[in-house]
Amino acid sequence: MHTNIKTYIFSLTLSTSSLVSFAQANISPAKKQSQNIAITGATIHTGNGTVIENGTLLFGNGKIIDVSANGRVPQGDVKQINASGKHVYPGFIAATTNLGLTEIEAVKATLDFSEIGDYNSHIRSIVAYNTDSKVPATLRSNGILLAQPTPRGGTISGSSSVVQLDAWNWEDASIKTDDAMHMAWPVTPRSREGFGGVNRAQGSPEILAERTQNATNQLTSFFAEAKAYSEMGKPEVINTRFEAMKPVFTGKEKLFIEADKQKDILAAVNFAKKFGITPVITGADEAYLVIDFLKENHITVIVKQPHALPTNNDDDVNMPYKNAAILANAGLNVVLSIDGYWQQRNLPFMAGTVTAWGLDKEKALSTITLNAAKAMGVDQTTGSIEVGKDATFFISNGDALDMKTNKVEQAFIQGRDINLDNLHKQLDKKFSDKYAADKK
Repeated sequence: MHTNIKTYIFSLTLSTSSLVSFAQANISPAKKQSQNIAITGATIHTGNGTVIENGTLLFGNGKIIDVSANGRVPQGDVKQINASGKHVYPGFIAATTNLGLTEIEAVKATLDFSEIGDYNSHIRSIVAYNTDSKVPATLRSNGILLAQPTPRGGTISGSSSVVQLDAWNWEDASIKTDDAMHMAWPVTPRSREGFGGVNRAQGSPEILAERTQNATNQLTSFFAEAKAYSEMGKPEVINTRFEAMKPVFTGKEKLFIEADKQKDILAAVNFAKKFGITPVITGADEAYLVIDFLKENHITVIVKQPHALPTNNDDDVNMPYKNAAILANAGLNVVLSIDGYWQQRNLPFMAGTVTAWGLDKEKALSTITLNAAKAMGVDQTTGSIEVGKDATFFISNGDALDMKTNKVEQAFIQGRDINLDNLHKQLDKKFSDKYAADKK
């Protein structure tokens, strides 16, 4: 990606060892579940809109065995956890993030989310995913237990994968490898106009529009050639870029298209339809202007965090806060996301913000759980608390979408009772102890 994988591993070892060795958060992944466990007395938020009061959640061998109301306690050799007065939530999912692909923004060797060039369909983020990163542990403490490490850059950036955030290596971490191909729709760049309506650095609006059209034509040509290649059977010469596109045309891998403007969203969806693909639209700032079109085409939208400024100068100043609610209340499958990696720990609180701007709290919960799992094609195994799915959830002493009350006390990933310690907690304890000692 930004560097090749061998170079990345070597450079990361050399460049960051001196920077982070003084503050290692030595947390080993949890061991496999060995005994059935029952959580009793909790308010269970299933993620699909259902809330079970005084519920019992039974799980074993990493899977959910039973979810029931009225506090029924299972019989037999079952470990019990009393969660009376507490809440149980499915693990939150961080969509379209570069988590695990970057560690220290100022150290180039730790940045592995972007590759040189415009058409990088052969790039796979999963092989660069760094399970030794110190960041995922800080997310787990707020209930974020899964993520979709996503490549960036160029027109076609490459494939993302879905991972769980407690693993020894990327093979252990992977929930679904190569779940989606990511691309950015060609956009005419905005520019400050100089004399005569001409931007001296980039050219006139007509020239910019022509460049965008050329980029669109090149993209269409690439897809047409890739589709023809996918229908050839076994080619004599392997084209790695076209080879990587095969799962997109067969439906095995989804296509995520970044598009914000109304006209770009329309163009992106219609483009994908020509090749028999139903895309997922990311960004979607102006999706509220084309709701009927999106519903007709069964489009999932992944919207940006609400804590942002409006896209256009004449937009409603509160539109970023309202966007998710408008779309979800209209019947669209909506996922909430945060750009980058360092703010991902605030994902549940962004969903909480959306509830203050018109979206039911359980529907807001779905935007970072079941809806995200559906968008990534992993909803059969995760994303909600239902019988047969992975036992990936957490216990909170309060409302997990509220910054004041979210207190994750225990979390499980595929039934494994994970360690919720992290570097932030260790540093907090270190200096709390230091200044407490100074007062004596």
